[in-house]
Amino acid sequence: MRSRVRRWQLVLGVVTVAALAGCATTAPVPQRPLPPPVRVAPPDTTVFAAPARGQSPEQLDRDRYDCAQWATAQTGFDPSRPPPPPPPPRGSRVVVAGPAPGSGVVAGAATGAILGAALANPWNPGPATLFGLAAGAIAGGAIESAQNQKAQQIAADMNAQADANPTMIRDPNLEAQAANYRRAMSACLDARGYSVR
Repeated sequence: MRSRVRRWQLVLGVVTVAALAGCATTAPVPQRPLPPPVRVAPPDTTVFAAPARGQSPEQLDRDRYDCAQWATAQTGFDPSRPPPPPPPPRGSRVVVAGPAPGSGVVAGAATGAILGAALANPWNPGPATLFGLAAGAIAGGAIESAQNQKAQQIAADMNAQADANPTMIRDPNLEAQAANYRRAMSACLDARGYSVR
């Protein structure tokens, strides 16, 4: 009789292990690639000036500085400031769903407790159940930690890849301000006796 009970315990334990094998681990969350970041391309503010009246290079530098200050005051555009970041796209958010934190520990503890109770001595299942609970919680926590580290590494790799390949866009308003700045700079340098193009 006792061997028959032991045999049924073993069969029940194997069936329980097979049925609950997926409970101690959670499937990794599928990662959707992030869109590349969008950056505003700096507008061209280059103005070429050549001395038309024999001005020295030092005089050209002073005049360029003075004209740049004047053009900034006239247009409100300062090419030394970085362009403002573009507004985030409307309605787009990256949301990654996954199991709640600690769910691996809970699933492992439940699986371990069930297995411990199934394989325990039927007259005293307490110690084996507690041992299974503790062992399952430790295993579930280790599995969850490994999955979290892998997900963090994937996210870091995707962010590094997106940062390496940014999408550059041209801002028409910024381009118009830069064109006004170039015109003001050209007019100032022309008035000081430089050949401007």
